[in-house]
Amino acid sequence: MRRIDRRRRERLRRGVVNFGVSFALGALVATLLTDRVQRQRTSQPAEPSPIATTGEIESSGGAPRAPAVEAAAPSMTESIGSLARRDLLIPVGGVTGNRLTDTFNDSRALGRRHDAIDIMAPRGTEVRAVDDGTIAKLFTSKAGGLTIYQFDPTQTFSYYYAHLDHYASGLAEHQSVSRGQLLGYVGSTGNASENAPHLHFAIARLSTDRAWRKGDPINPYPLLAK
Repeated sequence: MRRIDRRRRERLRRGVVNFGVSFALGALVATLLTDRVQRQRTSQPAEPSPIATTGEIESSGGAPRAPAVEAAAPSMTESIGSLARRDLLIPVGGVTGNRLTDTFNDSRALGRRHDAIDIMAPRGTEVRAVDDGTIAKLFTSKAGGLTIYQFDPTQTFSYYYAHLDHYASGLAEHQSVSRGQLLGYVGSTGNASENAPHLHFAIARLSTDRAWRKGDPINPYPLLAK
């Protein structure tokens, strides 16, 4: 009986020793693996954090890419200041600044704002370009009658002349024009009264697609009535 007990104790002792050795070896292996992974991580350079930049970024091929952040569009105040420095010409011959009336905010049909000024003058009075630029569109509409859309040299602004009686001889789309050049003649085409010929004149800051019929309206009155 005592011999059997001794055998049991011996087996139990060996089991405990083997378990201890296995546990120690496992812990050692885990420590070695963890240390190896840590060394690999610290040996690799950290990836840079993405940052916003306004400069050009080099692509993998070495060619410059577009700026990451584009310059903001000028504010309306800055745009109007730019126009004020142009010294725009009053587009109707013989009309001086003190004869102009600010009708920009006047109401029109269907609750629309006028967004232009009406320059009254006898039928056939010369209409001249307010600035250098290009004839973007010659157009006839139900409301505006015979009209001209002129872009300024930078294609930032559009000048709109409406209710014309007729165009100047030879005027054509895409034609370059100079400040003071004859464009047409005052009339009452479109929805203008036959008894009140005038030039409907408007200025707009063009949208990014440079569409001749789109833009943010700018009051011409303070720019012309100087």
